[in-house]
Amino acid sequence: MNKEKINLVWLKRDLRLHDNEAISSAIKSGKRFLIFYAFEKILLHDLHYNVRHWDFIKQSIVDINKELIGYESKVLSVSSDIIGLCNQIQNFYAIDTVYSHIETGILTTYVRDKEFKRYCRNNNISWKENINNGVQRGLQHREKWYEDWEFYMKKKQEVCNPLEDQILKLEEVKEIEKVSHPISLETPSDTKFQKGGRSLGIKYLTTFFNERHKEYMFHISKPELSRTSCSRLSPYLAWGNLSVREVFQEGKKVKTKANTRHIGAFLSRLRWQAHFIQKFEMEHVMENASVNKGYHKLKKSISKKYQDAWKTGTTGFPLVDACMRCLKETGYLNFRMRALTVSFFTHILWQPWQDATTHLSQMFLDFEPGIHFPQLQMQAGETGINNLRIYNPVKNSIEHDEDAKFIKKWVPELKKLDTFFAHEPYLMTPLEQQLYDFTLGKDYPNPIVNLKKTRKKASDILWNLKKNPEVKKESKRILLKHTLSDRNIMLRDR
Repeated sequence: MNKEKINLVWLKRDLRLHDNEAISSAIKSGKRFLIFYAFEKILLHDLHYNVRHWDFIKQSIVDINKELIGYESKVLSVSSDIIGLCNQIQNFYAIDTVYSHIETGILTTYVRDKEFKRYCRNNNISWKENINNGVQRGLQHREKWYEDWEFYMKKKQEVCNPLEDQILKLEEVKEIEKVSHPISLETPSDTKFQKGGRSLGIKYLTTFFNERHKEYMFHISKPELSRTSCSRLSPYLAWGNLSVREVFQEGKKVKTKANTRHIGAFLSRLRWQAHFIQKFEMEHVMENASVNKGYHKLKKSISKKYQDAWKTGTTGFPLVDACMRCLKETGYLNFRMRALTVSFFTHILWQPWQDATTHLSQMFLDFEPGIHFPQLQMQAGETGINNLRIYNPVKNSIEHDEDAKFIKKWVPELKKLDTFFAHEPYLMTPLEQQLYDFTLGKDYPNPIVNLKKTRKKASDILWNLKKNPEVKKESKRILLKHTLSDRNIMLRDR
């Protein structure tokens, strides 16, 4: 008996039906198709991922399933490697074509994709991949990159309008589940993380463009106020609940003379986001090593004591500690605070950025490899092309958390202190400690390093290294490969 030929839609970091080229391509094929998400062991066990990511993905699938009720279907959600799952599906159907996007992920997913390509070739399966959010694979330079990206952003959004009975029915999906390992989509409800799903992504998008953007540029650097004034769209973009294109087009639509500063700045950040993801796609070595080979000679002594204090928010520097504790509980920090925590780790504690990689990727709900690795290196000062910035945690604390509200929220040990001491508790005299019923070293740790000395050490070493011939040679190579002919086009909406 001949098996029915069907197509597959493999969801990865594109957890949506709307403006999803894989979905629309499957519809245009005219064949029936199955939508699936594989919780792959290679990723479940990968140290870059955390249960918060899997919960967000599960919530996103639940949201998609609500949309699929109208089609009497659902997403096949199983714990399986991609090849094993395809073999199981082929017990029921003959797979004609697999549709998915080109994933700009970690090395693990790239290796998996090469193996899957061989599998498809050996099993007479067509695998059609589309670019994701305008990021292109195989580029050697940026000559026309921005023009191509802008063209992509202006294109009409894809729609999900399948033919009647084109998506496999619920009963048919359940039959496949019986021979596979279906995964529960239940998640805890009592967390402080943003919940996944397109429905919530649209709500954040709407409230930002309708109202919250009005304070965007004023509050973007402030750790507490940014939580409401920034878009908060990053996890919905990272996991594909929303496409960058629909967000970009909506931003263009609502931009007026009155809000151009705020909306324009936001749109500019979408461009820079694409720039860094494209950079990572073209320099995949960045996952493990500095993109500038001249910095490979930089040696740092690893201190487990320092790293543990940083991870747990017990460094003795209140803003850093507040950031790390907040990140653990909520999965979110604004950009400046992310930069500050990385700078503190790599400069003040003088630890290699590679040792911060997995902890931060696990903590960031919006973990996006194409942003994560380039930003780590940039903030560590190991690109050779960016200005060296060594963030002062005390200065940033006073400037961006003036009333210490953020600090006292996440470091409650400092709640009873006056604002001045909440910023710098180590300045308290024994008498002042007695007056506040507060003991430094007991109620809150002493600083684990001397800020002034470590900042100077990092600055001296990195500035000298920037003059190194190999660093300079690599800097020229990087600029030639990645620099746009006109950087101002990235800011044209402001």
